[in-house]
Amino acid sequence: MSSATLARPTTIKDEDFTRKTGVLIVNLGTPDSPSVPDVRRYLRQFLMDERVIDIPYLNRWFLINTIIAPFRAPKSAKVYRQLWRPDGSPLKIYGYSVKEKLQQRLGPGYVVELGMRYQNPSIASALAKLRQECLSDIIVVPFFPQYASASTGSVYKEVMRLVQDWEVLPEIRFVNRFLDHPKFIEGFAQLGRKYMAQHDFDHFVFSYHGIPERQITKGDVTGSFCQFGSCCNQLDHRNQHCYRAQCFETTRLLVKAMNIPEGKYTTCFQSRLGKTPWIKPYTDEIIPELTQKGIRSALAFSPSFVADCLETTIEVGEEYKELFEKNGGTHWQLVESLNDSDIWVEAVQDMVKNPA
Repeated sequence: MSSATLARPTTIKDEDFTRKTGVLIVNLGTPDSPSVPDVRRYLRQFLMDERVIDIPYLNRWFLINTIIAPFRAPKSAKVYRQLWRPDGSPLKIYGYSVKEKLQQRLGPGYVVELGMRYQNPSIASALAKLRQECLSDIIVVPFFPQYASASTGSVYKEVMRLVQDWEVLPEIRFVNRFLDHPKFIEGFAQLGRKYMAQHDFDHFVFSYHGIPERQITKGDVTGSFCQFGSCCNQLDHRNQHCYRAQCFETTRLLVKAMNIPEGKYTTCFQSRLGKTPWIKPYTDEIIPELTQKGIRSALAFSPSFVADCLETTIEVGEEYKELFEKNGGTHWQLVESLNDSDIWVEAVQDMVKNPA
């Protein structure tokens, strides 16, 4: 009998085995450039997502490809040019910065990749890189503080669509939401206190991205709890996944952290599209009401975003400022997003290492 036959199989010792965890951080996405063709391509991919515009496919295709994308792309491209920095889209710039900082903090036992739900770098390209690393598990962190089907839910669906044919599937975990993470709250509170130290504001506006009301009612599994009223006054097991209720809870946590008195703040919703009802109150309708009450200065937050983008810098920072001043206001100040701040990177690190 040969010595090869008698040889015992090699045993991998624990100290020889290096466990690696993949971390996929995901934000919404951005056009590759502010050119009209690139903006049109982005809008088509974004709005054709059935979780974003949840109407039958043919209706959605006709609406987006014959009306929205052709007519909205030139206008949106003009606004994106205002937002664009010499080195590119702020959303992408901050995304890569967070990726690098998070990788440094987590160390060699982790592999961090950035993916965008729409356009580039794509979730597909990020997962392809992670697949080559022989990972034990993957943690997916959608950069959306509050869960919504159109944002976090869409990321879940896309990730699972892409990995369903992998022969070897590592354990995959998702961060569902982080609106109550202490460092997320403190990050925005620190920014708010900075401006509060500079000016005595009459009012505080917390403006969140809106979604159609029908998406809220579809998510109410009880079929009776959601009333778009007092049901959002607290977050419990019945409405824990309701986007609107989560936004109101975010406001309550931020108000408490900054010691803002009751009656001096408003929660509202922006960026509505189309004629169907979206969750209320609408930010652009709230602003004239505030000035009619004699409010002349306001500090505005956008806590549904963690990186500055068109909806924060342009919509809240410039368009709502113009509306506020047009109606008699004198001082409108946008609180920037967490972007690539140390406290935000620390928050993501904590979510990865201590998943709920």
